[in-house]
Amino acid sequence: MKQIREVSKVFRSKPTLEGAGVHLKRVFGYNEVPLFDPFLLLDHFGSDNPDDYMAGFPWHPHRGIETVTYMISGAVQHGDSIGNSGVIHSGDVQWMTAGSGIIHQEMPEQTNGTMMGFQLWVNLPSSHKMMDPRYRGINKDQLPLVSPTNGTTIRIISGEVNGTRGPVQDLITEVEYLDVSLNPGVVFEHPIKPGFNAFAYVFQGSAAFGLNENKTIPKDHLVLFRDGDRISIKADQTESARLILISGNPIKESVAWYGPIVMNTNEEIQLAFDEYRHGIFIKTPK
Repeated sequence: MKQIREVSKVFRSKPTLEGAGVHLKRVFGYNEVPLFDPFLLLDHFGSDNPDDYMAGFPWHPHRGIETVTYMISGAVQHGDSIGNSGVIHSGDVQWMTAGSGIIHQEMPEQTNGTMMGFQLWVNLPSSHKMMDPRYRGINKDQLPLVSPTNGTTIRIISGEVNGTRGPVQDLITEVEYLDVSLNPGVVFEHPIKPGFNAFAYVFQGSAAFGLNENKTIPKDHLVLFRDGDRISIKADQTESARLILISGNPIKESVAWYGPIVMNTNEEIQLAFDEYRHGIFIKTPK
């Protein structure tokens, strides 16, 4: 018997500054661990004022996590310590596994117009925190676009919808990441594995979740679901809705987190920063 996931909590994104002074919205982060396990952080950046984003994210390290950057509009230049460089354009995805350590930068490639997108941090289990880093740049054209029901359009980054799989498949932590667009009043149901943590973040329009179709959640809000095997989403009758729907298999390990480094113990955090200061942060690939 199908068990529709009900809403456990609702979060409103909060304005914050990151990088060298980028204005963005923090949807969840440090204070919400372990509610979102295996996810650590979700940032929503979006502005048509260049002063809000031009400072960018200059060179900085990561260890012990994966970062997923999904551009809705705009262009960002990426460079890193393992030799990758390029520009992430509207609709593109950057899935970067920091593993044992990577140093990178993300800087705007435009001086006007709207810059909008998301960055998600996915935790790595202790068995893979010191794996070799890797980088995957996914072009917009590589992301399948499906319409499982009339009035529903889904772009698949990872996971599966009606037999169609996204391009990011060889994941350490099992994650599904969907960009869902719904016409006014449209209902969309989708299976989510029992035991997985799942959430939806509305960034355009509004929508209702679970069996309570009368309570709509407006944009810039996230819903965290209770357990079950399906989610149900209904767009408001008066306007279209767009949201990201993400679920993942919890790791259930201790989290030690300071700045861009996420490990299992405080001793591992201290070691990471000591290595960074002494110029031995980047490891030779195994």
